[in-house]
Amino acid sequence: MAKELPVKIHTRDFSFFYSEKQALHGIGIDIYENRVTAFIGPSGCGKSTFLRSINRMNDLIDGTRVTGDMIVDGVNVYDKDVDVVTLRTRIGMVFQKSIPFPKSIYENITYGLTLNERPSKADLDNIVEGCLRRAALWDEVKDRLHHSAVGLSGGQQQRLCIARAVAVNPEILLMDEPCSALDPISTGKIEELITELKDQYTIVLVTHNMQQAARVSDYTGFFLMGRLIEFDRTRTIFTSPSIKETEDYITGRFG
Repeated sequence: MAKELPVKIHTRDFSFFYSEKQALHGIGIDIYENRVTAFIGPSGCGKSTFLRSINRMNDLIDGTRVTGDMIVDGVNVYDKDVDVVTLRTRIGMVFQKSIPFPKSIYENITYGLTLNERPSKADLDNIVEGCLRRAALWDEVKDRLHHSAVGLSGGQQQRLCIARAVAVNPEILLMDEPCSALDPISTGKIEELITELKDQYTIVLVTHNMQQAARVSDYTGFFLMGRLIEFDRTRTIFTSPSIKETEDYITGRFG
């Protein structure tokens, strides 16, 4: 594995509990900067729980706790002095179901920017255009920026949610099955977008679609029953996995 790549996220013996139920068992992994890392595995295997642990989204669930270390840029994000709001600004999230705010397309992008600051109208205009261009959506919506985002198609809504996530300049983008509700054409656009965005962001993707992982990711991890069974370059995982369970899952023997 290419150890010379900068490590953006490092976990060491990381475990996660929903009350008394242990959902993740001793995860150790290095996630590399400006690469796409995909997590695959059957439903309920822990891949989404792990993804949401990176920016502490699981904190919103009562009774959860962690052991071990989740380190981003050298800082354990579960240290008591870490500001979770700032953390989630640095680590953006795109969910399985695209949920635009019931506001205009323009306001969806600018909402997070105006909570703590008051950028000028010209600055906001530039940010909106830049984010929509990065999300490959500008040409489709530039003439209706002040129309409701709810009127967009499902694929457009998901790209808007990506534009909204990048508006606050995160360093990491977490994507939890971002294409599961989309048609093949919209899925293709999101996949192209993921490939383009990795030049600017470290992207961590959970997907139930193994072909998608093979197409867009540089590294792939296989989860099973709360354990990270295998992690390697995507090509290696899909052509010559070293663990039998990985091979069985990829070849369709279970899952």
